[in-house]
Parts: sequence; structure tokens; C-alpha cells
Amino acid sequence: MIFRTFVFSALFCVAASFSVAQEKPVQTVIISFDGANDNAQWQRSLDLGRRTGAEFTYFLNCVYVLAPENKQSYNSPIKGAGKSNVGFGKSKSDVETRLSYIWQAYQEGHEIASHACGHFDGKDWTAAQWGQEFAQFNHVLKDAWVISGLGREPSGWRKMVDAIDGFRAPYLSTNAAMYSALSDAQFEYDASKVERDIAAPNLEKKVKQFALPTIVEGPQQRRIIAMDYNLFVRHSGGFERADEAQIFEKRTFDALYAAFKNQYDGPRNPVQFGLHFTLMNGGAYWRAVEKFAGEVCVKADVRCVSYRGFLQGRSNSILIGQ
Repeated sequence: MIFRTFVFSALFCVAASFSVAQEKPVQTVIISFDGANDNAQWQRSLDLGRRTGAEFTYFLNCVYVLAPENKQSYNSPIKGAGKSNVGFGKSKSDVETRLSYIWQAYQEGHEIASHACGHFDGKDWTAAQWGQEFAQFNHVLKDAWVISGLGREPSGWRKMVDAIDGFRAPYLSTNAAMYSALSDAQFEYDASKVERDIAAPNLEKKVKQFALPTIVEGPQQRRIIAMDYNLFVRHSGGFERADEAQIFEKRTFDALYAAFKNQYDGPRNPVQFGLHFTLMNGGAYWRAVEKFAGEVCVKADVRCVSYRGFLQGRSNSILIGQ
């Protein structure tokens, strides 16, 4: 009896040790959208989220919730009232549709974050100018339904705006004053940095820092920032070449999947990729990301989450047969 007990205990310890050795953190994937303008792309992204279970971060420019007749409601730090580097909403109807999509996305578990308002390059801004831009974002988005005269805003809209605590700088252009202003405005994180490889976020900073990685891409396996615009410039010099869209789509998917696989089989740092609401090279980059999300976000040990979702710990569970 003693011998049997010893053998059973030994086998149990071996099995337990093997189980612990096999434990790995869930692989996270963070897909984000900069600008968040085109309403057709709002619908398309929400459909993708429903198909795959993915939750996205939408870095919104606040000027897109202002119709042309209301553009004076935005007062930029350097250009004054009614000025923007990326225009405004097309019409009152266009703005109403976009506001409805923003609210729908929020209710479905996606994150609404800030991409500032007028999409200006703030590398030379003071902390006060950054602070003004953050305050303008809050004002314009919070009062968007009232400014456009659209009737009663959804219950909870202002609470949603007050909870926005994530930021990505236009052009990924930052300075020390920006981080000071982000801290003063009580932002939790910034996602404007770039790293050579896929790295864990810096969670020790007062304003936590995520960095878009450079990933290996193309026949020559050169590195590039994991964002559609950068791929667009590399592939076609920033000019539309829709006739080669399938080639660009495959190159993008292959690069994304290889970056994912390196993490999935290795350290499992979060894999990040950024898109815009603009269809470049015949929509090659959107199709590549849709295929990518369709293959990886549905895996049992993968979570496609927003930046806020990552920070809230949805990705921190340990896999044991999940």
C-alpha cells in the first residue's frame, strides 16, 4: 500500500509539473483604427468584430463629429477656430450617422479613444497647447449631439466621453510636453511610440506606453511600422495601384501572420496593428486584416482586445486547456 501511494504521488507530481510547464499566457492581438471617419468603414469594422469576437480601439478625431456649419465649435491651439488638418464631417446627416456608430461601438464593447481633434503635428507644442487640444476633444465630443441640434443624446453618452483615457498622437508625433499634458488630463495610456520589434508595453510609466512594432515584410524581409499607411507608402509610393491589390494584400497578411506566429510560439507579447478608415491600394490592407482576424481571433488561446481591454486584464488569464 505504501509503495502504491508513493508511485501515485510521484506520477501526480510529474503530471502537475508537466501541466505547469505547458501553461502560457493568452496571446493578445490589438487592432486599432486611426481617425475613424468613413461611416462605411464603421459598419465594416463592427461586422468584423461580431464575426470574430474581436474588440477594437477607435482613435477618433473629434472634427469628424462636426458638420461644416458647426466647425467653429472647435478651437485649435495653433490655427484658431474652425481649422483642421483633415476637414470636418460632410453634413449634419453624416455626423449623426457617425455619432450613432460611435455609440453602437461603445455598447458592443469596443473602445473609443482620442486621436486629438484637428490632426495637427504637435511635436513643437507646449504642455498648455496639448492641454487645450485635449480639452477641445472632450468638449466637442461630449456636446456633439447638442452642437449639431440632433435632439436627445443617448443616455450615458457623457459618461462614455468622460471615461476616454487612451490616446494616439497624429503622425505618431510626440514630445515631453505631450506626456506631461496627458498626465495632467488623467489619460491612462498613450499608443504613439514605435519599437523595432514586438515588445511588452511599458506599464511602469505614469502614462502607460504602448509602441507599434516594426514587423518584417516583403520579399526582402525589411522592417516596417505595423500600420496600413506605412505599407501603402512602401508598396506603391503612396499612390493608388489597385491593379496590384492582391499582391499587397498577401504581403500584408503574410507579414502580420508571421509576426503573430513568432509571439504565439514565443514570449506572447501583444501583437499590434493600426489601420485607417481609408481604403488604400484597392482596400488591400483592410482585407488582409479581416483575413488575419478571421484566422487568429477565433483561436481558444488568443484574445483580440482593445488597449483598454488589455489594461483591464482580460488578457491575463493562464491557459490550462481553455
